[in-house]
Amino acid sequence: MKFVDEVSIFVKAGDGGNGMMSFRREKFIEKGGPNGGDGGDGGSVYLEADENLNTLVDYRYTRRFNAQNGQKGGSTDCTGAKGEDLVLPVPVGTTIIDAATQEIMGDLTKPGQRLLVAQGGWHGLGNTRFKSSTNRAPRQTTPGKPGDARDLKLELKVLADVGLLGLPNAGKSTFIRSVSAAKPKVADYPFTTLVPNLGVVSVGRYKSFVIADIPGLIEGAAEGAGLGIRFLKHLARTRLLLHLVDMAPLDGSDPADAAEVILHELEKFSPALTQRDRWLVLNKADQLLEDEREQRVRQVVERLDWQGPVFVISALESEGTEALSQAIMRYLDERTVRIAEEPDYAEALAELDRQIEDEARARLQELDDQRALRRAGVKAADEVEDDDFDDDDDDEGGAEIIYVR
Repeated sequence: MKFVDEVSIFVKAGDGGNGMMSFRREKFIEKGGPNGGDGGDGGSVYLEADENLNTLVDYRYTRRFNAQNGQKGGSTDCTGAKGEDLVLPVPVGTTIIDAATQEIMGDLTKPGQRLLVAQGGWHGLGNTRFKSSTNRAPRQTTPGKPGDARDLKLELKVLADVGLLGLPNAGKSTFIRSVSAAKPKVADYPFTTLVPNLGVVSVGRYKSFVIADIPGLIEGAAEGAGLGIRFLKHLARTRLLLHLVDMAPLDGSDPADAAEVILHELEKFSPALTQRDRWLVLNKADQLLEDEREQRVRQVVERLDWQGPVFVISALESEGTEALSQAIMRYLDERTVRIAEEPDYAEALAELDRQIEDEARARLQELDDQRALRRAGVKAADEVEDDDFDDDDDDEGGAEIIYVR
């Protein structure tokens, strides 16, 4: 199934039914009276988190959704039927944004969580409602109110405990295949991973965590180059980042340079994201001899001035992956305990999460605006070229205009 993490849709709640104007006319009944019923309320539109979905592809081509209108009121004081609510399932981890105001309406992070995005219209009143001692034959009704209509932007951020970072061919897909049952594509060329992949890593009975393989970044990704900028937002909700580095590149380049490229792109995308706990994982150790490994590790750590944990593994040979998985599980357990016992620590993490979300959204919006300006500039240049700038008053027949595009 195709992975889609951003869509725009239009939702329209049902309109309320109009009130009915009716009078009772029955044989042998001397005096009649008003008996027009109220209309029915319009149906509302909800979004509901469904744990069985992992993509927004269902909304890629069908983008307009309407709830049912309420029915008109009937005679004999009959109320019109209420419009049926419309419930749209979305993956867990979906953020709902009002496209007009850019306001975040809600964030569905738990299965079954539901969000009202368009309220159904209120029903109209029948003429029975206006009966009184001084107005025994009212001819007044009210129409149903229109339902809310709204353009929405849906953004999916995968929910994972651990996120993998690294340049293309750093071995991220091989690592996730080694430690979980996930089977992402693996090949000996860059950009084999085009969409995020999730894997569940089991480290014992009733102990597991979710790991996300994020498509590889390249230099300039924060400016929109390559694929990584689209998926960096998925790291906003991870608890730990694993920075995978190929310690034996085929082109003979310095592994520390590759690590610095990733750090630089993270800082440009979201400075707060660099404050997330991050471990350095040097992969493809099987490509080096034992003494070469130790020397290469020292060089990379010293060059980066790395202060956090460092792991040396071979994802292909499953060497060191078990110890790394156990360490991750211990970290996540300790983190959970600290959140429960230390309110200040929990608040600091929550504030960091909010900051990362805000910076990521602002950066992505900035890139979208830049693309829109470039498209508008190209269109304007095309229109200008079609115009005739000959000046009839110019004795030389007009100046030559050169367009640089």
